[in-house]
Amino acid sequence: MSGQPPPHTEGRASGQGRVFQSTGDQHITEHHHHYAPGPGASLFAETAAPPTPFSGTGAGPDSVRIPLVGRAPSVLRDRADLMRRLRTAVDGDGGQVHVLHGMGGCGKTAVAHALFTEAVHDRARIGLWVNASERLSLRAGMLAVAADRGAGPGELAAAHSGQRAAADLVWHHLDRSPEPWLLVIDNADDPAILEDGGWLRVSPRGTMLVTTRYATSRAWRGAVLHSVDVLPTEDAAQVLCDLAPHAGTPAAAEQVAVRLGCLPLALTLAGSYLHHQLLESWSMDEYRARLEDDPIGLIDQGAALDSGRSESRHLVSRTWQLSLDALADQGLPEATTLLRLLSCWSADPLPLAVLAPASLGGTGLLDSTRVEPALRGLIDHSLATIVSAPPRADGERPVRCVQVHGVLLDSVASGIPAEQRAALTEAAATLLEAALPAEAGSGARGESVALLVPHAAGLLRQIGGATAERVLELAIRLAERVYDAGDYTAALTTAEATASTTRRVLAPEHPLALTAQHHVARALFRLGRYEESENLHRRVLQVRERVLGTDHPDTLDSCFALRQPLHLMRRYAEALRFLRRALDGQRSRLGEQHPKTLKSRAILLALLCECRENDEFTRIAPGTVDACEQVLGRYHSTTMDARLNHAYGALYIGDVREAEALAGQTLVDREHAQGPEHPQTLSTAHLLGRISAAQGKYGAAVDLMQRVISARSRLLGPEHPITLMSRSELAGHLFDAGHTTEAESLAREILPLCETIRGSEHPDTVRVSRILQR
Repeated sequence: MSGQPPPHTEGRASGQGRVFQSTGDQHITEHHHHYAPGPGASLFAETAAPPTPFSGTGAGPDSVRIPLVGRAPSVLRDRADLMRRLRTAVDGDGGQVHVLHGMGGCGKTAVAHALFTEAVHDRARIGLWVNASERLSLRAGMLAVAADRGAGPGELAAAHSGQRAAADLVWHHLDRSPEPWLLVIDNADDPAILEDGGWLRVSPRGTMLVTTRYATSRAWRGAVLHSVDVLPTEDAAQVLCDLAPHAGTPAAAEQVAVRLGCLPLALTLAGSYLHHQLLESWSMDEYRARLEDDPIGLIDQGAALDSGRSESRHLVSRTWQLSLDALADQGLPEATTLLRLLSCWSADPLPLAVLAPASLGGTGLLDSTRVEPALRGLIDHSLATIVSAPPRADGERPVRCVQVHGVLLDSVASGIPAEQRAALTEAAATLLEAALPAEAGSGARGESVALLVPHAAGLLRQIGGATAERVLELAIRLAERVYDAGDYTAALTTAEATASTTRRVLAPEHPLALTAQHHVARALFRLGRYEESENLHRRVLQVRERVLGTDHPDTLDSCFALRQPLHLMRRYAEALRFLRRALDGQRSRLGEQHPKTLKSRAILLALLCECRENDEFTRIAPGTVDACEQVLGRYHSTTMDARLNHAYGALYIGDVREAEALAGQTLVDREHAQGPEHPQTLSTAHLLGRISAAQGKYGAAVDLMQRVISARSRLLGPEHPITLMSRSELAGHLFDAGHTTEAESLAREILPLCETIRGSEHPDTVRVSRILQR
């Protein structure tokens, strides 16, 4: 590192630093130049200040030519574009203030250090480095800059005594510097001290670079802002490989990097730990596995192994507390409470609606008037960001969310006092519960429901005590709402996590455990895993019959759900038997107009047609649709199911016009209530395509089926049994429309899939085989 002591100082080397190289660790000596005792020894001491490294000891500040960064990576990963822009700024001759902002641990200082080193060694610049973490260190450092640029003892004494403005003195000499310079103001996390002192200025002789966690401040007006974020996964993995090249493969390093959220500070500490182990030699995979027990404690051990460093900024357990302390000093202690609440959930985007002031105020955790300032404080200090979750389907809107880094959340969670955990978990459950749609099947779209899934999983990982059952009930309700919204993969994930947690926290045969398994089986059915769904439903039914009784509503739910996989596996008589058992019990226990009873009545219409019970279908279909609409409303999913099944039966018995009218109305209603790509909307379009083909309207049938296949392939996959059924029917419609070449090509493509997945005797397989034969 270049740089000589100012003319009136004596050089005295002290201290050592460390930088990490891609081939291991390299020690470098940092020459810290101190001011010798003498007339100017106390020039940098504040009046009436307590003893500091700069007062009463005869020692001045460390040389501003040396960036005291603790550690610096030998290879700066993924900052090429940012470094290119900063180099352009340094090479320019107009002078400017550039601000690097981002959360603690994201590598702002590392970028500044790399630019500093390049400016000194490659661009013939004088490098000046000042620590602005405190008002005293900023003032002392800036006066040392003035001394470095030629200020004499008299001028410095005048600035110290208040006879001359300190900032004016500094910039007087910076503006007249014979050499161009780069001035780095590091750790400027309180912009007010820069603004109040008038330290931020521009000069044609150099460039100022500021690093800060404070993303928004009037102090940055006119400055060029550069956001510094976490690393991309590949670069983050390479950092681990740079530091611990023998600990594992790049693929293993990538998994560790993902678990650490690709945060440079966490990566550096993890790599240091893996490299410096003596008694044990963990692999990347072993390190990742042990992170699950105590992630923050394990990460921070990397700092202890790195020459015993334990400064707050070098520990993931402490670095963000600096920002929270600053917020408390600014009158926002609620920011800590809000961040602790966020740590009860997940690092995934959380819909802002969950944190509605009225809802959060109702938990008693925060006053409703303090929610907005607390959230803004977290954002200003780069502890949280606002993101937009992209729409999951056409017609949906982006959802505004708040997101916090996972390692930060782990760090905050590890520091929550034990007596506060229950209240925080209770509040987190209450807020998620309030964000759920009020009723399953109500027809409300699910733009943001799936976004709640990882946060329910976060709650499940830490439940216990009195809140356990409430959180489990919430997770089950969420699985049901996500299922209702048509996101069956998310429904399965939520239900499986709930079932696993329930078995662990309660008991395998607890009613909540059985309900969670029930929802797992429902999701398996929708994902085309019919045999797995049937087997799980039967196991749950057997336990419910034994534990709850044969006519308990939950037992009847199992009978109702078991008919689904049986129906799709074409075991119609067996499916009808279970459905009738459910319906009879619901009528007896719940009444004719109960929503569950109406749901069974609606589904009965389809099975009556499959079992050729045409007379009963004709007798009950209109009344069933009317009853559902009167009790539940036009846009309830059960009402639309009843109307669609009425259309299906009408087509089956030959009343094509009635079928077309019913299916067309249902499609309009489903698009309005559930969206154009909801699985049930696609089922309605599928039936309308069949009806069009039955009327000889093959062009309309092809158009409808292509729309259905496009969406189903994307949502369920091209090999899902329902998607295959759509593709086989499209081949038939193409053939009937005279597009024989297209029909033959599609039939050849899907025949092997139909034979493998559906079986050689299934109607879908038979249909495509006949097309090829014809």
